[in-house]
Amino acid sequence: MTTNVPVRDVGLLHDRPGGSTVTGSQVSFSGHVWNVVTDDVVLSSGGLVQRDVVRHPGAVAVIALDDDGHVVLVEQYRHPMMARMWEVPAGLRDVEGEPTLVTAQRELAEEAGLQAAQWTPLLELALTPGGSDEVISVFLAEHLSACEVTDFVPEGEEANIVVGRFPLHAVIDAVLAGQVRNATLACAVLALGLRNPR
Repeated sequence: MTTNVPVRDVGLLHDRPGGSTVTGSQVSFSGHVWNVVTDDVVLSSGGLVQRDVVRHPGAVAVIALDDDGHVVLVEQYRHPMMARMWEVPAGLRDVEGEPTLVTAQRELAEEAGLQAAQWTPLLELALTPGGSDEVISVFLAEHLSACEVTDFVPEGEEANIVVGRFPLHAVIDAVLAGQVRNATLACAVLALGLRNPR
């Protein structure tokens, strides 16, 4: 097969800075959680383009695995999808200067009423790099126990969260069958499945 796309030996497989230059930027929309900015970008090829970018504070997610090999999931309403969706506990990095691990521990406690004795970084995900700068840090939490959160009052969608525990293989099957579609859940559970084969 012949192609006009150049093929290069790039060495290590990793994301790297892109070599473009932003010559202008303005806020096109200011929202409650994130803003949309319009950037004037000079590409490394020399072309000039405008790109709308969602500027996002970042997020964390937790795949919590109990001692019986069950994954803790939360179900909540997601308005853009107009559906109740199963997800891993997750939340915005909305506390200035808070380390990602501390945010993950807080989110697991607030959304699932759990704490974990062992924490392991699992994944870093750029969820929609074509339109947003959001990066989500995913942690594996193990050796779970119940905890009480006294300074958190759930509001909005969080007031109606349902917590469930499912066998890891059942969650993987649901992802592959398209029954659960949350991207962070899918990546996290498939990564965990590679670490813990059936």
